[in-house]
Amino acid sequence: MKVSEITEILDKWMPISIAEDFDNVGLIIGNPDSLVKNILVTLDTTSNVIDEAIDNNCNLIISYHPIIFNDLKKITSDSGYVQKSVIKAVKNNISVYAIHTSLDNHAEGISYFLSKKIGLKNTSILIPKINHDSNLKLGMGIKGELEKPLEEDDFFNLLKDKLNLKYIRHSLKLNRTVSKVSIVVGSGSFAIKNSLDSNVDAFITSDLKYHNFFEVDDKALLIDIGHYESENHIKLIIKEFLIKNLPNFTILLSKENINPVNYY
Repeated sequence: MKVSEITEILDKWMPISIAEDFDNVGLIIGNPDSLVKNILVTLDTTSNVIDEAIDNNCNLIISYHPIIFNDLKKITSDSGYVQKSVIKAVKNNISVYAIHTSLDNHAEGISYFLSKKIGLKNTSILIPKINHDSNLKLGMGIKGELEKPLEEDDFFNLLKDKLNLKYIRHSLKLNRTVSKVSIVVGSGSFAIKNSLDSNVDAFITSDLKYHNFFEVDDKALLIDIGHYESENHIKLIIKEFLIKNLPNFTILLSKENINPVNYY
């Protein structure tokens, strides 16, 4: 199959048209007419991930984050990790496709996936979007209810267990049970007000700043599980879809794509 045939399958699953306007999704590097050998799935496309693709004879990388997001003024080997990665991919005839906010905005995207991992029921989209172009339900984030209310410490332990977390940053505990929960994967501080307006007991996201923790004003628990930690599960979603729809291809999960944030 050609790169273009596989990207067409991906676009039918998570349409480019439902991504945020600011985003850069779809085929970012490569020749649409190239024949695909093997496929590597990753959260980020780094130089090490491209080396991994080369070593495993993968000439198509399906990435969550776009390798090129902001405007590039030059592409030279000494101008940064993005440029170095782009040069290496082009030199080795590796195509790179990004999904990003197409998956974020899908009703059964990554926030939905996390909601199922922690056992939320009666889920709905946290910030619905009007969609004139298709029948898909779109929007950012998810909200729902736990099977039964949990004490705050028990809820933290549930998150650590189900999402494989070592650390959790959170606002002041409120000494009440958690039942209604909202989730926005990645950087989700923009959804604090939406979560409070939905009367949730806890909002799970990442990349929160110091002053964000004041915004909940004792109305809910604000929980930061880490950017990588909230999105790392995306690779499994993508791989499962590819295996089901491309059974004749070898689909690999990147082992080189690791959390760039370390804790002591």
